[in-house]
Amino acid sequence: MPVSRLALAAAFSAASISLAVGAGAQGAPPPKPATAIPAVEVVATRLPEAPHDVPASIEVISGADLRARGVASLRDALALATGISISPGGDQGPAGAVPEFWGLREFDAFLLVVDGIPFGGAFNPAIASLSLRDIERIEILRGPAPVTYGATSFVGVIHVVHKAAAEESKYVSASGGTFGSGSAAADVGVPLSGDWKSRLSLDYDKQGFADARTAFTRGHALWRAADIGADRKSWITFDANVLRQDPASPHPRDGATLSAAVPLDANHNPAGAYLNDDRFALAAGFERPGLGGATWGTSASYTYTSTRILRGFLTDLSNSANNASGFREKIAISDGYFDTHLIWPAKGGVRWMAGADALWANGNADGATFTYTAPLSGATTSLLSLPPSDPLGVLDQRLFLGAYGSTEWRPVARVTLSAGVRLNQTLEKRDADETVTNTRLSGSLGALFTAWERGPDHVKLFADARDTFKPAAFDFGLGEDGAGVLKPETSRSYEGGVKARLMDGMLDFEASMFHMDFENLVTSTVVNGQPALQNTGHTRFTGFELGADLRLANAMFVRATYSAHDAKFVDFVQAFDGVPTQLAGKRVEMSARSLASAGVSYAPDEGFTATASVNYTGDRFMNMRNTAPLAGFSTFDAGVGYRTARWELRIDGKNLGDARDVVSESEFGDAQYYRMPARTVRAGIALKY
Repeated sequence: MPVSRLALAAAFSAASISLAVGAGAQGAPPPKPATAIPAVEVVATRLPEAPHDVPASIEVISGADLRARGVASLRDALALATGISISPGGDQGPAGAVPEFWGLREFDAFLLVVDGIPFGGAFNPAIASLSLRDIERIEILRGPAPVTYGATSFVGVIHVVHKAAAEESKYVSASGGTFGSGSAAADVGVPLSGDWKSRLSLDYDKQGFADARTAFTRGHALWRAADIGADRKSWITFDANVLRQDPASPHPRDGATLSAAVPLDANHNPAGAYLNDDRFALAAGFERPGLGGATWGTSASYTYTSTRILRGFLTDLSNSANNASGFREKIAISDGYFDTHLIWPAKGGVRWMAGADALWANGNADGATFTYTAPLSGATTSLLSLPPSDPLGVLDQRLFLGAYGSTEWRPVARVTLSAGVRLNQTLEKRDADETVTNTRLSGSLGALFTAWERGPDHVKLFADARDTFKPAAFDFGLGEDGAGVLKPETSRSYEGGVKARLMDGMLDFEASMFHMDFENLVTSTVVNGQPALQNTGHTRFTGFELGADLRLANAMFVRATYSAHDAKFVDFVQAFDGVPTQLAGKRVEMSARSLASAGVSYAPDEGFTATASVNYTGDRFMNMRNTAPLAGFSTFDAGVGYRTARWELRIDGKNLGDARDVVSESEFGDAQYYRMPARTVRAGIALKY
């Protein structure tokens, strides 16, 4: 990054914080004690526990912290999360994102959960449709969740929890920014009869980009209702999302570097390209007293998603005729989820949970491919005609069944032991193939030891081992027409570390080390000129991660993280130009060796506010053979604002240094990569009444 951009971003960030703190010191109310994070329900156990009481790497980001940082996307929300890097955009469109957990950067290797329901069903996480409006907290579990979510979570779980239906606060907001961006939203309580309470969130967002002909608009509505009694709860939610995207183009690689023949923000999609989603979801559940004094919880959901695609990618890095290949596709997916479980209260230092769940999905895609001519300059390309029919079709049906149980035992006050096991049975049918069935156990063991404790402060040591199984990812690519079901992915991981809370609860610290052996990792390939998927032998992921935050009494919050990841092929043979090549010892492509972040926010209830953060992504390789290296890069975000009891004004800048480095690889365009979006600035107002 040029020194001038670095200096500009750093100066803006420092000035923002110093201005806000100085102004706040003159007119802010007296300091109040730091806010401790309350006990939360975490995806590791389904039990309401504090993150430091669970023997796994778990982090909770409160909704107040998200609002203080002006969060508008998943990348913004997890910018200061330990060991996680979120690349904006990607093949899922400009509204999408590609996460990295434990050194593995794959769109489908993690599980996204919203209010306890898998968001994306048995296929891929629906990141592009995710709205972060009216959020209570985000829970992050690094590593798999082999018991509670079984065959769907592999290297991490992100659980987004909305505010309760009974929340009575009302908000409206609006914003506008660079590249024609703008948004409007409202959150209100909706009166219902009897003991039922409900809440409605509505939001509309339009985001433009520096890339030619690239943008998205998203309209979203979330209604949730609940009846909460002394020992029981019933709830229902309805979520509707309408997404319209004008996709960007990835940048082709020429040898060891990105091609200089293609301009920075060129778009090689045909004119009128689109990537559109309509997603509608209905969910309901209850909690009741159960057998033997247990709490009986049940939830169910149904989701329908319709996707329509028209897009293309360069296939020849020259200004020749028919140098691009495109496809038109329609995808319809129905998926459902059901879970029922019993959680018994602790008795004799032992607490038990038992349950069963089912996740099913039916998806079919019809489409056609075509060739067209796309100038390397990215000038608008008109299609003379499209294929008259849809000769290619892909059908996939999935059913994931599981029965699970876990126990937590405290033999003495300072020691907690946990164990869980799950019996998985998965059934999958691809096109006319026979149904492929897999039956396999997965599970986890964990231990937590309190080495020191005084008041709210403590130092705890933890260790866990997890064994995980997951059917191979499926993307409904037209290159998978007629392809069989891939081998299931499996992993065995080990983790250990320390969790500490010091300075009367103001300082929170966690450090951990991990080792994961991965079999049959699914990676992208090309079949007959079309994108497809393949199994990738044996890979290994090791590293350590640490994060610390300090919450001061004057509304100041400081956080810093660092992670070192080593992701390598152990045994994998890939053909390049028809020549089989053993990749053992090579680093997994696009896996950063180091990740780091630091951020500070000043957010009193009233007065000036400010936030600033920096994220560093270390060196990577663009390809499996490690012949195309990428240097590390940094991005800077900052914002300032002013709050009263009724309203808030703020302005936020993202990627202030205007870094345009490579952040993710395309699974559709061969040897093509998406860049970091250009600098954006947005100003807005929020009213509370």
